[in-house]
Amino acid sequence: MRIDLPSGPYALAEPVVWPVVERPATSRVVYAAAHVVADPLGDNTPGAPAAVDWEATLRFRRHLWSHGLRVADAMDTAQRNMGLDWAATRSLIRRSADEARSFGDPAELVACGAGTDHAPDAATLDDITAAYAEQIETVRDAGAGVIVMASRQLARVAEGPADYHRVYGKLFGVAGRPVILHWLGEMFDPQLAGYWGSRDVSRATESFLELVHAHAPMIDGVKVSLLDEAHEVALRAALPEGVKLYTGDDFNYPSLIRTGSHALLGIFDAIAPAAAAALQVLDSAEAACTEEARDRLLAYYDEILAPTVPLSRKIFETPTYNYKTGIVFLAWLNGHQDAFAMVNGAQAARSLPHLCEVFRLADQAGLLADQELAVHRMRSLLAVNGL
Repeated sequence: MRIDLPSGPYALAEPVVWPVVERPATSRVVYAAAHVVADPLGDNTPGAPAAVDWEATLRFRRHLWSHGLRVADAMDTAQRNMGLDWAATRSLIRRSADEARSFGDPAELVACGAGTDHAPDAATLDDITAAYAEQIETVRDAGAGVIVMASRQLARVAEGPADYHRVYGKLFGVAGRPVILHWLGEMFDPQLAGYWGSRDVSRATESFLELVHAHAPMIDGVKVSLLDEAHEVALRAALPEGVKLYTGDDFNYPSLIRTGSHALLGIFDAIAPAAAAALQVLDSAEAACTEEARDRLLAYYDEILAPTVPLSRKIFETPTYNYKTGIVFLAWLNGHQDAFAMVNGAQAARSLPHLCEVFRLADQAGLLADQELAVHRMRSLLAVNGL
């Protein structure tokens, strides 16, 4: 099958048939951060309240669970701070947790982001703490796990590490059970520069680790999205026993997961079949009886994920915070939603040449589930753009 792209004629690769996952992987705890599906008939123009296609949104979560992945919901992947308002977020949290009950315990299958985005004018640490508490209680009451997201308001108000420790220290009691802490780098959100009290990453890391060690029993893990492999490996080694490192590095995830990180990744929204297959192989590698068998299986793990890395790096290229457009584009190409539409009009955040390259790289990674459908939709997008 061929298609004419702006860069020239392109012949699609042989399709890949991914194995059916019979049970979730056990060697790593893995979350796919899931996007929301916009209602194409809703007024999802910039600044308008989010209009969500709930059936398609929940259907996509069922797709992720069917591959043995957990779901991280109401995160930046779902356009928090970029169009998904608190009313829609609150509904998303409740609906996802309810849907998870058909697959098992929602506290195990879905974890949701709790932040302060519904209180943009919060001006004091007490205001910020109260805003966090409201969202944490919403997640907790829904029965989902809690991910404490980074707060733009706290980044603006805090004067140093002690202010972060004061706010977060109060939140553990509100959650009532271990949470995941999210360190989102400024490449994902420029307003989070200097989080944990310093623009110097080493000093911020010291502050972060001090907090984690002080409250280790209430921390399931930390999700780090700094796109710095060496930093993550060092941080992972410095965590208290029992506290997981969930990689949020969409550039270096194969090696980080292979060497011991768990995962909470936006790219797993787009590469779920490959990720699930690789994790099954990693399970087998870590249970292998001989070094030779282990090495052979690890090489196969690398072989599965290697073609997904150029795709991920393209989707997450600068400006990184626009990665959500590529995630939704692939969901549309693969038939998970009927329209290439996003809340806040974010489908316009990437250029046509960028999307064409995402199409090509997804095909090279074996991640176009139905090539005929994907080519039909790609051609329709080209036609709309005069090609």
